[in-house]
Amino acid sequence: MSFLALVAMWEAMMIAMMAPTVAPWLRAFDRMTSEGREGGRAARVATFAGGYATVWLGYSAVAAAAQILLHRAGWLSHTHVLAAPLGALVFIGAGLYQFAPAKRACLTHCRNPLTHVLGRWRNGGVSGFRIGLAHGAYCVGCCWAIMATAFAVGVMNVWWMAALASVVAIEQVAPHGDRIRGALGLAMTGWGVVLLVG
Repeated sequence: MSFLALVAMWEAMMIAMMAPTVAPWLRAFDRMTSEGREGGRAARVATFAGGYATVWLGYSAVAAAAQILLHRAGWLSHTHVLAAPLGALVFIGAGLYQFAPAKRACLTHCRNPLTHVLGRWRNGGVSGFRIGLAHGAYCVGCCWAIMATAFAVGVMNVWWMAALASVVAIEQVAPHGDRIRGALGLAMTGWGVVLLVG
């Protein structure tokens, strides 16, 4: 596949996987920006969604470039799975990142849409795009390592993508979902160690 085709594939996967987690943000943004306003509701929400998707487009470009480089180096198989030692290290790294202060901070942000929208709202059409960009950056900060495990399992593995989407949605949206952060980190780290020594 060409670079642009891979970017499009990654972007489609990321947007599909993150849809359940961004839905509360879209609702909160819609409520806040619709107060006392007539018309243009869909357009205002679209600016937020556009900013959010733009950040994930950047992530998708990096992931697509990594996929091409890993394939050319012979570290990614024809089934798009990383060679065993590298795949194990990806799981260990993703597991350890679950305990990082950056992960905690980004997850806290992602679980509080109303506070963020209230604090950053400014009048004007560009405001929604900027808020979407800011939220997208936090969202990538929260999920980039978990999403990178796709390289260890298979970039085209639909079942793994569905599992990741479910885990991320629980972590960010479900009541007390942030409590699974540590358990998920231990599980991924442990699985990586098993792969490494196995």
